[in-house]
Amino acid sequence: MLGSVPTVIIRKLVANFRDTMSPPVFLFSAGLILLFVLYGAIFTGHAERTFETLQSGIVVNVGWLYILTANAFLVFVLVLALSRFGSIRLGGDKAEPEFHGLTWFTMLLAAGMGIGLVFFGVAEPILHYSAPLEAEPRTIEAMREAMLYSYFHWGLHPWAIYMAMALPLAYFHFRYKLPLAPRSLLYPLIGERIHGPLGHAVDVVATIGTLFGIGTSLGLGAMQINGGLNQIAGVPIGLGVQIAIIAV
Repeated sequence: MLGSVPTVIIRKLVANFRDTMSPPVFLFSAGLILLFVLYGAIFTGHAERTFETLQSGIVVNVGWLYILTANAFLVFVLVLALSRFGSIRLGGDKAEPEFHGLTWFTMLLAAGMGIGLVFFGVAEPILHYSAPLEAEPRTIEAMREAMLYSYFHWGLHPWAIYMAMALPLAYFHFRYKLPLAPRSLLYPLIGERIHGPLGHAVDVVATIGTLFGIGTSLGLGAMQINGGLNQIAGVPIGLGVQIAIIAV
């Protein structure tokens, strides 16, 4: 009888796993992320050079597309909000908001910007002012360029990108009862095929991209806290301290 207890527990865990998430998306995402982590941990120098080359290539060759897309998203959400579609309730015709406006705004700001805005809201203008991309350093032109890039990164554009993703996701989830996953955004294009391999692939790419983005923000936040503790209390700056900060 006792020997069957672990089997029952395992079966319940497997059943819960299948009910609460998509096994193909989880397993493929976890496997690819593990490969990236191992690559960075074992071949650190090669990985650093590879990612720096990729980043530079993206900035030089398709940076214009990034800026154009962000501006298109901003125009799209503004037009949507000011048009008759802005009055559509995402949760249904009689749905009521769960949180008041101030509470919702506070959560949105904390989750959407968080620690990044606290640090880069000051650091980024100074960085671009001291080392601008086009203007002469520490000039009026450099100041204007610094504020231009800072507003682009921390102003309305990032919120437009969030909304362009969140609005259709919420609409198809609450109105059409589709999964609360990126694949649902493709429903008007591919229909029920979102539940197949193509939908899994979309969710895998989105999961990996989201996790890497969160990892970057978390790592920079830990370094920021470590630097502040070093200035205030003399806590040494190092990887071990930063891991402890993340753990806490």
